[in-house]
Amino acid sequence: MATKEFPLIPETVEPVKTKYRTICTKIPVPESVAALKKLRELEPRSMGGQPPVLWHHGKGFTISDAYGNTWLDFSSGVLVTACGHGRKEIVKAIADMAKQGMYHSYCFATDARLKLVEELTTLLPPPLKRIFLLTTGAEATECCIKLARTWGMKVGGPGKKIFVSFENGFHGRTLGAQLAGGSAGLKGWIGQPDPAFVQVPFPDGFRQPDQSFAVFEKTLAAKGVKGADVCGVMGETYQGCNACLIPAAYAQALRKWCDANKALLIFDEVQAGFGRTGKPFGFMHTGIVPDLAACGKGISGGMPLSAVLGTDELMNMYGPGEMTSTHSANPICSAAALANLQVIKRDKLIENTAALAPLMAKGAEKIAKAAGGHIGRWDATGLVGCVQWTQKGTTTPQPELAWQMVWRAIKRGIMLFAPVGVGGCAIKLCPPLMVTKPALKEGLAVMEEIAAEIAAEANQLLAVAAG
Repeated sequence: MATKEFPLIPETVEPVKTKYRTICTKIPVPESVAALKKLRELEPRSMGGQPPVLWHHGKGFTISDAYGNTWLDFSSGVLVTACGHGRKEIVKAIADMAKQGMYHSYCFATDARLKLVEELTTLLPPPLKRIFLLTTGAEATECCIKLARTWGMKVGGPGKKIFVSFENGFHGRTLGAQLAGGSAGLKGWIGQPDPAFVQVPFPDGFRQPDQSFAVFEKTLAAKGVKGADVCGVMGETYQGCNACLIPAAYAQALRKWCDANKALLIFDEVQAGFGRTGKPFGFMHTGIVPDLAACGKGISGGMPLSAVLGTDELMNMYGPGEMTSTHSANPICSAAALANLQVIKRDKLIENTAALAPLMAKGAEKIAKAAGGHIGRWDATGLVGCVQWTQKGTTTPQPELAWQMVWRAIKRGIMLFAPVGVGGCAIKLCPPLMVTKPALKEGLAVMEEIAAEIAAEANQLLAVAAG
């Protein structure tokens, strides 16, 4: 994850003017620096990790400040704005609900909540049937952990409580979500590890070259974990540190293993859901259906809302009032989410994502080639690509080069969020799902140019060091 602040000293940059990008000031904009500095003074340092752009408004797949600059958005606000920014249908749904005088309801029934869950159920393959609306992705993954532990005790007694997840995985920043997360650096604050949370290698073909399911079984055996003691297994459909879908054969073997051991199979679809991979849900690429799925980000078009998708049996283990959330199914968020899903369906944005997937993959590959070995791995699925800056021939992160890529992209009119993943070396490329082919091509071409420049400079430094 990002550990470096971007500078607040305005730099003169080459002007940019294309159909999708305009850079006409220094970056950061001098007039914005006072506000950016004040935020750094008043908020925790952790909030200062993104590029120094004072967002003002968005339109479709672009983001603009108030000073005449416009960026082609390759962030989607961290994979959130599937339908694009300022979408009139979503804006209208928010305004209409606010005008109605209903902006909070706790768990009291509303028509907005009913319409949203009805729309969501049309997307669900059996046996998934019930939907629990929450607020954040972390809240959804925490709920999945709770249901898995409850299920384990129900069918196997108090000893069936081991929760298995994957190395380098990310499920949120709350306690349970980080215990299940696969990054040791993110959970050092917890102190003593909880032995009931166990991680196994994720079959990404890069940091874990062996993608066979045998690795899963061997790892559990090496850690002294018996299948009979496992209550659930949770993994991202693709990990936040890459864009590599879990292999279908691996997922199918995992489904059989979970069935044989009466363990729940859970997919974290917070990033992958609602069309990002070219299908409604990422797990639809695997040929299997999980027992639970955690969703968020792209579900609502920008409002804080998440969901747990589950079966009748699992979702009914808790009685009335025993599993709730203060802002669950907030009426304004529910109205926005419904409008978002309707636009995705009406405008065939999932089909657009699938159609542009080959271009995203080719673009990510060309970016990696332009880096001349400094990008050790590229991945692409649907409209999410990822390149990982690593030392040549290794998996060792080069976070400084990744950071440079983001900073240079900002100065050229491409909006990215800060590097993520293992060692902060991964750059995610994730435009809104309504992006056009020409815009996607332009953005990928700029990223390719930047990769070549960074690689050339890195090679010069290596040559000097070698001497």
